[in-house]
Amino acid sequence: MDIIPVLDLRGGIVVRARRGERDQYRPLESALSPTSDPVDVMRGFCSVYPFKTFYIADLDAIMDTGDNDVTLRRLKAAFPAAAFWVDNGVADLSAALSWLEAGLGHLVVGSESQRDTRLAQGVSAHDRVVLSLDFREQAFQGPPALLTEVKSWPQRLIVMTLGRVGSGAGPDLDRLRAVRDIAQARQIYAAGGVRDRADLLALKREGIAGALIASSLHDGRLRGDDLACFKGKDFKGKDVDGPRINSGGDKPGHDSE
Repeated sequence: MDIIPVLDLRGGIVVRARRGERDQYRPLESALSPTSDPVDVMRGFCSVYPFKTFYIADLDAIMDTGDNDVTLRRLKAAFPAAAFWVDNGVADLSAALSWLEAGLGHLVVGSESQRDTRLAQGVSAHDRVVLSLDFREQAFQGPPALLTEVKSWPQRLIVMTLGRVGSGAGPDLDRLRAVRDIAQARQIYAAGGVRDRADLLALKREGIAGALIASSLHDGRLRGDDLACFKGKDFKGKDVDGPRINSGGDKPGHDSE
């Protein structure tokens, strides 16, 4: 199971996301990092576990108020072995192809930024494209056809429930199941609400390929030994005998939100 830490960037710093209310996001304060500088935050994540992949939401680009390309290049230089999944609000096919050619990472096509299905269809076969199906409350954020034209989906999907981001409400299992049932064996990644190891276990049981997490790392509710249970690695990245997962009392000593 892939565990992918999230960095929400605005104005060159990491902000704390909560319930998708972007005008309320504030600079990140975390026990993992001395500042909200993205390099410091990345180092903090890596102190918990040797993550290989990171999700970056360029909020300025998504909201059409600028971009964080310079910051992304800083992160690439500081962590050359890391893979980045980047949602920058792209909605134009030529712009998407140009971004992919630049080699900055994997492009996340956010449904909330799309006007129609042309971009998704144009890049669905690309091996560095991820489609994010975005929801707010019960409403799909994006062109309705994108939610039903499964053939326009790439092999990796994020199911993003914006109202659960940073909420501690738990993952949106019903929605994840609904997408899984029509996704035709595509890999599905949960985003929004993951609190602890029990939530990761619930996702694994549903056949979910991975999860995007942030608050549970910053708040200490997911730690290196918890993640090793799902990755088959110990804290230093060495192979272990297998996942040490149960549904009982062997949970970290932090209450769920």
